[in-house]
Amino acid sequence: MSETNNLAGSPENKLTLRVAEAAVRDAGRTIARIDPTDLKLLGLKIGDTIEIKGSRTTGAKVMPAFSDDRGKRLILIDGLIRANAGTALGEAIQIRKIEGVTAKVLLLAPTDDGSTTSNRSTQHQLYLKRSLEGMIVKAGDVVRVNFVGSGESFQEFVVQETNPPEGLLVVGPSTGLNFAQTSADRKQPARRSGGGITYEDIGGLSRQLDRIREMIELPLRYPELFERLGIDPPKGVLLYGPPGSGKTLIARAVANETSAHFISVSGPEIIQKFYGESEANLRKIFQEATSQAPSIIFLDEIDSLAPHREQVQGEVEKRVVGTLLTLMDGLKGRGAVVVIGATNLPNNLDPALRRPGRFDREISIGVPDRPGREEILTIYTRSMPLSPEVDISRLASITHGFVGADLAALCREAALSAMRRVIPNMELGTAGIPYEQFVNLDVRMTDFLAALKEIEPSAIREVYTEVPDVTWDKIGGLDDVKEALREAVEWPLNYPDLFEQTDTKPPRGVLLYGPPGCGKTLLAQAMATESEINFISVKGPELLSKWVGESEKAVREIFKKARQAAPCIIFFDEIDAVAPARGMRATDGVTDRVVAQLLTEIDGIEDSAGLIILGATNRPEMLDPALMRPGRFDLKIAIPAPDAVARHKILEVHTASKPIADLTLLDWLVPLTDGLVGAELEALCNRASLNSIRRAIAQLKKAQEEAEKLAPPATATSKAKATGPTRRSADASKKAQPPERPTIIPEVLKEDFEESLAKILANRQLTAANGLANGL
Repeated sequence: MSETNNLAGSPENKLTLRVAEAAVRDAGRTIARIDPTDLKLLGLKIGDTIEIKGSRTTGAKVMPAFSDDRGKRLILIDGLIRANAGTALGEAIQIRKIEGVTAKVLLLAPTDDGSTTSNRSTQHQLYLKRSLEGMIVKAGDVVRVNFVGSGESFQEFVVQETNPPEGLLVVGPSTGLNFAQTSADRKQPARRSGGGITYEDIGGLSRQLDRIREMIELPLRYPELFERLGIDPPKGVLLYGPPGSGKTLIARAVANETSAHFISVSGPEIIQKFYGESEANLRKIFQEATSQAPSIIFLDEIDSLAPHREQVQGEVEKRVVGTLLTLMDGLKGRGAVVVIGATNLPNNLDPALRRPGRFDREISIGVPDRPGREEILTIYTRSMPLSPEVDISRLASITHGFVGADLAALCREAALSAMRRVIPNMELGTAGIPYEQFVNLDVRMTDFLAALKEIEPSAIREVYTEVPDVTWDKIGGLDDVKEALREAVEWPLNYPDLFEQTDTKPPRGVLLYGPPGCGKTLLAQAMATESEINFISVKGPELLSKWVGESEKAVREIFKKARQAAPCIIFFDEIDAVAPARGMRATDGVTDRVVAQLLTEIDGIEDSAGLIILGATNRPEMLDPALMRPGRFDLKIAIPAPDAVARHKILEVHTASKPIADLTLLDWLVPLTDGLVGAELEALCNRASLNSIRRAIAQLKKAQEEAEKLAPPATATSKAKATGPTRRSADASKKAQPPERPTIIPEVLKEDFEESLAKILANRQLTAANGLANGL
């Protein structure tokens, strides 16, 4: 095809560069980043148009590469540009400078059946045009428009015709867009398998992607290398990790980037009720993959397709496993067919599948860390109209334990929150939403924070604990205890480099002990709220089971889920009921086994950064001594009864919103409450306000009785006129209405506190007497 664009320099003014993956934020913007030195060699300025030539030709706007990518002779382009240029990661392409010409008209055809835009609103087509402005296109290219709330929510179009008809064109404000009535031919050169997903659509998994590309992409693209080395390429890769972590997305991206034929199979789809049909279905899939090679067979939920044969009773499952083993052993042809399996239960797979020669490598797709979450959020929000105050980095730091699917749900919920906020103010008519309101719609930080209350990490959803909104300022006194908890929990998370530089291990466990009601549970809740990390609260009776092994399994599952959602606090309230001293109870040994399992799991925390065990008890002497040594519960913090200053702070917290008659009452109360703990002080304030309510209700009833006495009685005439309830006159109806209730505001007086204090002290004496009677 002849080009009508003019070169800025001589025809030899070209550069050959190696293709590298684009930054996440650049995906979908037709941006190519190159070294600033290469910019000068071609006489380019930021934003100029370049021609990119692989097996096909396309264009992009040039930008300088980031500092880490300079000096490597790289060009960083996204998957769509790579597809349009007919190239792949690691391949060499040529670039040169051109003068971009503004397109007059483009004819676009959607790539998916049933996705024609003829039935879309005018506002939607205006949004499409605005999204495409600035892109560099030519006939045959594929362009993508992203929508709100998901990295996979997009529409792809093939540029079928252009005016001018040849060369690279810039989509400008004056460019007209026409839409074809039918879908584009799927055999377009730039069209790939895998649903259009590229590596730039996957965040937080760069290390895993490199390993997968090494195992899958190289054999599919360069089989001669393996032939030269005299080795067989890998036949299969097993991806395992929690649901929603991106296993399926990775498989689709690899298929798309390698142009391989992609066959996705869900395990349960294979199983049939008639003899031999399940095995036949599996053979058909492998035959199709072989005939369409190079191919990728993706077996989703493979644990349901190939379970451990010794643990299943059905003959069908055993035959399917045998067939799968035979088919994988029969894969030949230097890596032309690769099998990718995905599961969140790898231990349920038949062991024969997990040996080299079948699934050669197992790759863990885990829960992303903070930088990974930030990258994923950047992907999911790059098409969202974000308000300037939205802080993606802050959102990443408070979404501990969220996998990719959770973050996608968070963005979607934030978008719905924005819709609920603006729809009541919109002028909704038959013509649709006005364009001005459509383009001015934005998603704010408050929308994300509201969505965060609705979304919880899927990794710990079964054991997730809704933490009450308790903050440090709601806990009176205990300043030394608060600081110790901050040091144990927040410092390792906020200053990990300091711990690494000093070769210091953060504490694995913190034990809070003290009398009942001193605030141990409240401190744990406040710690979870203030540190903004995941919180699992464990109750002793929930762990214990009459079945052998079930209690220990429950302990393992709690720690497993906490590790997946790390950083995480596991809070054992009344831990003495879960881990008493072994050998001191005449039981069937359940608690002894639970203690042993608990010790084993705590010892395994060393390899689980961000996992903290928090225990609370009022009987530390009852705990098993093995728990108390350093390396398990490193910190043991006594929660004393509050002193005078602390009691004053506690009383201030619990009376802050109460109508106290005289604030000096608190100073009067402090010496009278010597020895009372936080829970008793809270009960004291609550009973005092209850006394004021009781007095207010008595005053209210008395006022109502006096009002009824002053009201004129009904006359005999009015009674005679009332022939029935349906013919009562308006005047009689008004007279029958009760008088208005007088307004009485309750006020907490000194005598209310005196009465409440007397009851608290009496209860305290009764509790002490019962303890003596029981020998405690």
